Amino acid sequence: VKIVDENTGRILEGRRYSEGLHQAIEAKENVKVEGDTQTYATITLQNYFRMYHKLAGMTGTAETEAAEFWEIYNLDVVVIPTHKPVIREDKEDLVFKTKREKYNAIIEEIERLHKEGRPVLVGTTSVEVSELLSRMLKRKGIPHNVLNAKHHQREAEIIAQAGQKGAVTIATNMAGRGTDIKLGPGVAELGGLAVIGTEHHDARRIDRQLRGRAGRQGDPGSSQFFVSLEDDLMRLFGSERIAKLLDRLGYKEGEPLQHPMITRSIERAQKKVEENNFGIRKRLLEYDNVMNAQREAIYTRRKHALYGDRLTVDIYNTFKDVAYSIIERYKDLNDYEGLKQEVLRTFSINPPFSEEEFRNQKVESLAEKLFQEAYSTYQRKKKQMAEKLYPAIRELYLAQGDRVKRVIVPFTDGIRVVEGIVDLKKAYDTQGEEIANAFERAITLALIDDYWKTHLREMDHLKQAVQTAAYEQKDPLLVYKFEAFELLKDMLYKMNKDITAFLMRGDVMTERPPQQQQAPKPQPINIKTGRGSMPEPAMPTPPTPQPVSVNPQVARQQRRPRRTMPQHPNMPPQPVEPIRKGKKIGRNDPCPCGSGKKYKHCHGRFA
Repeated sequence: VKIVDENTGRILEGRRYSEGLHQAIEAKENVKVEGDTQTYATITLQNYFRMYHKLAGMTGTAETEAAEFWEIYNLDVVVIPTHKPVIREDKEDLVFKTKREKYNAIIEEIERLHKEGRPVLVGTTSVEVSELLSRMLKRKGIPHNVLNAKHHQREAEIIAQAGQKGAVTIATNMAGRGTDIKLGPGVAELGGLAVIGTEHHDARRIDRQLRGRAGRQGDPGSSQFFVSLEDDLMRLFGSERIAKLLDRLGYKEGEPLQHPMITRSIERAQKKVEENNFGIRKRLLEYDNVMNAQREAIYTRRKHALYGDRLTVDIYNTFKDVAYSIIERYKDLNDYEGLKQEVLRTFSINPPFSEEEFRNQKVESLAEKLFQEAYSTYQRKKKQMAEKLYPAIRELYLAQGDRVKRVIVPFTDGIRVVEGIVDLKKAYDTQGEEIANAFERAITLALIDDYWKTHLREMDHLKQAVQTAAYEQKDPLLVYKFEAFELLKDMLYKMNKDITAFLMRGDVMTERPPQQQQAPKPQPINIKTGRGSMPEPAMPTPPTPQPVSVNPQVARQQRRPRRTMPQHPNMPPQPVEPIRKGKKIGRNDPCPCGSGKKYKHCHGRFA
């Protein structure tokens, strides 16, 4: 299932709908349902373009959007005159009462132009309309090409041939196809390329792009739009009124209505839609400006972690912030025991002050003590890590330094594993200190990414949730700003705490010890002599410890030993059957022990 851009008719490769919508479509269309996607980063096009120091652009249809360019980017729109005068004839719209009448009139016009030998380019607003017209032309026996999302591989080839004598091309909206339509021999004398629009688009800009395909470099050509009162744009702006007027004037089926007043009213309708769309984009930008401030703060920290510059300062500040937050939180609650537990969980140390000092001293003094103790402990740990790993790095560098440039070192806090990339030469030159730096980089980067992804999803939900604030006579944008700030504050606190805890607990992950050699298989005993070559019974090999699942239910199952009957070395293993006496007890029967519970909840649990 792929998404098609409704303006250009091109397939948006790699884009998927969120919130399970894409999966719902996949299920409906009976194709493989892919996993849900997670947003790693998000930005509006406006804020993306505003990241450039210099901004400029060129397009043939910017004039209608001049106000937006000025308001969003502070850019003027300058109209440059054409190299040669435009001699294309832009005809007034032909208005029909129903879509059926409109399509019939389009087919008749194509048939007339095709007989004259003029090339025709038909612009449609959707893939469905392009295929409908294609079927109608097939019935008439008119050869033609269809360019839509299903045939976009042949795009340039189809468009390049669209100016040949008698060619008929049906295409979805022609937004920047990037290929010139050159007129074939003798076509200019017949009147050039004829452009037919099957419906007006919401934006005048896209209509102009379609008209502009004819009349290039002073070539002759014409453009004509066919409109029905059932079109989406017409229905939005009172087509019922015009339909009643046509009935009063004695309108006959199939008759077109052509008047400059109707063309102007359609243009006014388009302007209103454009203004509405601009309003939506502007509102979206206002919301994204809130997100942009958060994005810049997080991305600055991420850049420090990625490249390593200023990371030491960031970690210093992280330790300080976490120490202050913990003290402030538990001082308000006056809970020393709770503080001890939290300090142990986060910094893996005991508080460097007594309960009496905790109750009598100020927050700033306690926070400073806790910070100094935690940070100095961490510095000692970094030094020990470098000393412990340097011999292995030295050995590897001296043996393979000419071939191996970087090594991957896995770090763990006992729950998660994060891989860091270490420059081997740098680690050798700094006597292992580079490993400790890679440890900081890898953990900070991984946790920032993890928390930022979750934060993006929460911000999306918040944007939808605040819209109901309008019912309370509140500005949703203002509510969004307050709530977004609280979300960020909460996320930063959790992230800093998690980074600190991982740095304090984390270490290089060592390999699991190899399994001990199993005892040799016992040899069979000679029945005649009663002797055999069976060796002394070997000590049982302790089983390799398996990782215990984090899920407590599964963990209990994994930890519970399996009860098996002891086997003689020479006996093939037999399945152990429970010894039953008398009638079998049902799962829901009362337990024979007399507890009053059902058998399945009492002794039956171990059966």
